[in-house]
Amino acid sequence: MARTLPAHIFRLFLISQGLLSLAASPERPNVVFFLVDDLGYMDIGAYNPNSFYETPNCDRIAAAGCRFTNGYAANPVCSPTRYSIMTGRHPSRPDATNFFSGRRSGRFLPAPLHDRMDLDEETLAEAFREAGYKTCFAGKWHLGPTPEFWPTKQGFDVNFGGHSRGMPRSFFSPYHNPRLSDGPKGEHLPERLAADCAQFITSHKTEPFFLYLSFYSVHTPLQGTPDLVAKYREKLSKMPLADGESAFGSEEQVSQQQGKNGSTRKVRIRQRHPVYAAMMESMDNAVGHVLDSLERNGLTKETIVIFMSDNGGLSTSEGSPTSNVPLRGGKGWLYEGGIREPYMISAPGLTKRGTVCHHPVTSMDFYPTLLDLANIPLRPKQHLDGKSLVALLRDPDSSLPRKSLHWHYPHYSNQGGFPGGAIRQGDYKLIERFEDGRVHLFNLATDLGEKEDLAERQPDKVLTMRKDLHEWYRKVDAKFLRQKPGGPRPWQP
Repeated sequence: MARTLPAHIFRLFLISQGLLSLAASPERPNVVFFLVDDLGYMDIGAYNPNSFYETPNCDRIAAAGCRFTNGYAANPVCSPTRYSIMTGRHPSRPDATNFFSGRRSGRFLPAPLHDRMDLDEETLAEAFREAGYKTCFAGKWHLGPTPEFWPTKQGFDVNFGGHSRGMPRSFFSPYHNPRLSDGPKGEHLPERLAADCAQFITSHKTEPFFLYLSFYSVHTPLQGTPDLVAKYREKLSKMPLADGESAFGSEEQVSQQQGKNGSTRKVRIRQRHPVYAAMMESMDNAVGHVLDSLERNGLTKETIVIFMSDNGGLSTSEGSPTSNVPLRGGKGWLYEGGIREPYMISAPGLTKRGTVCHHPVTSMDFYPTLLDLANIPLRPKQHLDGKSLVALLRDPDSSLPRKSLHWHYPHYSNQGGFPGGAIRQGDYKLIERFEDGRVHLFNLATDLGEKEDLAERQPDKVLTMRKDLHEWYRKVDAKFLRQKPGGPRPWQP
C-alpha cells in the first residue's frame, strides 16, 4: 500500500510543481509581529483606558483579536526576552540572562552571561523561511555582538536596521546604523521603519511572509517629534496636579523596592512625560502605517498580527518616563511592572474580535503558536519552553497544560532591580532574592501591586513553590551570583 505523504510535505511538493499558489491563505497566513522596546503594561489604551498616551492603532489589534491580561516576558530586560521569542526556549538555558552588554556588579559578581544567540538555534524566522515564507526583520536586534549573529544569519531574508547596538544613537536621521541607510535630515526612525515594512508588504503580497518589526521605541534616548511634544505639553497644562501631589511616589510608597545597595528609589506613579507620550504616539502611528498597508493590499484577512513588549515600562531610572501603577516596579525588576506586558494576538478566522484571556502566557509561547497557526510542523526539541496558544485563541476560557511560569535574573539591573528568581503558580507569585535567599509571596488576584507579603503567614505555600522553583533551576542549569575576590559568599539555592 502506498504511503501517504504528510500534509506539509505534500503542500511543498505541489508548490514545487506549480500546482499550488504561494500566496497567503487560511492554511498559509502571513505574520506581522510587532515588538515594542520598554513598553509598559499600562501604556496603551487597550489595557488602560485612562492612559495619558494615545494609542488607537495598538488598540485596533486588541479589538480585532485576543488580548491576554497575564502575558509575560521571559525576563525583566530586553535581550533575554528577544532570545525567548526567537527560540521558544527560556534564556536561562543558554545563560542569556541579561541584556547583552550588562555586566554590572553589586555586593557580588553577577552570573556568567552568554551574550549572543548561537547560530545552531533553529529560530522562528528559520522555521518560516524553510516553510516557504519570505522573512523580514526591521529595527532593534540586540542578539549578537558581531555581524555573524545579525538577522540575515538567523533566518531573515531582509534586514532593515538590525545590528549589535541596543539603543539608537538618535531617533532622527542620520541614524549611525550600519544596516539602515540615512534618510533626509530629520527623518523619524519609527516612521522610516514602518515605511520600509509597508513597502516589503506591497512587494511580497503575492507570497506568504513573516514580518518582524522590532521597534527601537520607546527606549531611551527620550526624543519626540516637536509637534507631538508640544501637543502633550498642552495636554498636561490642562491636567494640573493638586497641592501635595507629585508624579513620583514618596519614600514610603517605594520603601520595599530595594536597589542593589539597599537604598530606596523614587518610582513614577503618574504618566506625565510629554516626550515619552510623543514617542508613544509616533510608535502607534507606525503600527497604523503597517496595518493600513495590509488593508490596502487586501491582506488583513490572511494575516496574523502579534503585539508585545520585551519588558516592563521604565519607571525607576534613566528619566523614569512612564508609570506602571497599579503594577509594582518596572524594567529591571521581577515585580509585575517589570515582566507583565501588553500581549495581543489577532488570528483571522480563529480569534473572535475583542476577546480577553486571563490565562498566564509567556514570550516563549509565540514560537509554537505561530507554527501551529501557519500549519507548519512543530519543533518541540527547539521550542522546549513554549506552549501553543491555539486552544486559548479558539476559547479563552479553556486550559493550558502548564503548572508554573519561571523567571531567573541573576544580575544587578541598571534600573535598581535586585538579582533574583520568581515563580507563578495560579494566582500566587513567589520572588526569591539571590543575595541573601529572602523570599516574598504575593497573591496577584487580591494584590496586583505586590504590597502584602504573605511569606510568613503561608509557610507551606512558600515551601512548595520554592521547591518547584529550585527544581526548575536544576532543569535549566541556571547560574547564580559569584563571590568577589576576598568578599563574602553569596547565597546559593
